[in-house]
Amino acid sequence: TEQAVAVAGGIIGGILLFVLLGITAYLLWKKLCHLFSYEKLINPVKTTNANAIFQDQANSEIQQKSTRSRSVPFIIPPKLHGRDWIHLTNEEQVQEDRDPFMTPQSGPRSSFHSLAGAYVVGTINPDLYKFPEDKSETDFPDGSIGRLWFSIEYEQESERLLVSLIKVRKLQPPADSCSPFVKIYLLPDERSYLQSKTKRKTLNPQFDENFVFQVSSKMLLQRTLKFLVYHVDKQKKHHLLGQVIFPLKNEALTEDNKLVIWRDLEKENLEPPSEHGDIQFSLSYNDYLGRLTVVVLRARGLKLQEESPAVGVYVKVSVMNHNKFIKSKKTAALLGTPNPVYNETFSFKVDQTELDTASLSLSVLQSNKGEKTLLLGRVVVGPFMYTRGKELEHWNEMISKPKELVKRWHALCHST
Repeated sequence: TEQAVAVAGGIIGGILLFVLLGITAYLLWKKLCHLFSYEKLINPVKTTNANAIFQDQANSEIQQKSTRSRSVPFIIPPKLHGRDWIHLTNEEQVQEDRDPFMTPQSGPRSSFHSLAGAYVVGTINPDLYKFPEDKSETDFPDGSIGRLWFSIEYEQESERLLVSLIKVRKLQPPADSCSPFVKIYLLPDERSYLQSKTKRKTLNPQFDENFVFQVSSKMLLQRTLKFLVYHVDKQKKHHLLGQVIFPLKNEALTEDNKLVIWRDLEKENLEPPSEHGDIQFSLSYNDYLGRLTVVVLRARGLKLQEESPAVGVYVKVSVMNHNKFIKSKKTAALLGTPNPVYNETFSFKVDQTELDTASLSLSVLQSNKGEKTLLLGRVVVGPFMYTRGKELEHWNEMISKPKELVKRWHALCHST
């Protein structure tokens, strides 16, 4: 019995010793593998013909400084096979049995020395990846007095017109310093307005302010936005620098369509209105097509008939030849306002040989419920046969500047 116990104890002890030796051997093997796999390279890896390549780099960099000074190197990193990394030791060179397409090309080497064997294969020109320049920020016409940016959006459910005043650029103030602000009207209501904050000592104010006008969807397209840009001097006096008139009737306003718009500032006509009011329109003649274009812009100071409620005020444009009626067109009728804004364009066929005998008549009319149309004023422009003064000058300037819009104000008269 004692011998059996001794034998069993010897067998168990042998097995335990064998297991312990196995574990020890495995741990030593793992440690050796770890050391060989992560051996650090003390010196940088050299490449074949390194001196020659870096000499080419210096020469190429000198040449490219004059031609591609603003370019950015585009680098392909080295492609080393897995077996190469295992056998790399201190001072060992990279093997040359690489893929054919990785043969070093002539040209500048990478400035990243840690990427051994990396070569510049081309350059990226940053100018090709710039966003297109916004010309509205740079292209200003001669005689510009400033430019205004704004956005509009209409909320159908709440019947609110949202106006965002963004910025104004290149103002021309009466003095060296400028402290601008903007008043916003929704015409024809000229008694109430919304006003921006005043920006101190800047010709390029950035506003980024939001305004809300309550207006029904039925009336929206008959309304006009009016922006007045003022300058405040040291005595707290307000000086008008310019204005922007923007009719809403030509815009598709929806909640999903936020329009960002810019317009050049215009000088306000500071002369008092004439007895029956004034009208502003542009004329242009295309001698190649034989076409006369009329742009009815706006009227001011109209003497509306107060006896009956006004349904609308519109302009009738007629072409005559030898006092013979040829053709007429009408603008949309706007609610009875003394200062309607139209911005409507009409075109008429007029032969170049008829310019000395043709004339143009613009009549401002007011229509009333249950009554016939009332004439508020009229102006005729044309050649010397029919007109004199400003009306003749406007016609002659149109002929002398073909294909160019010539804009002017004219006083209305009540004669027929």
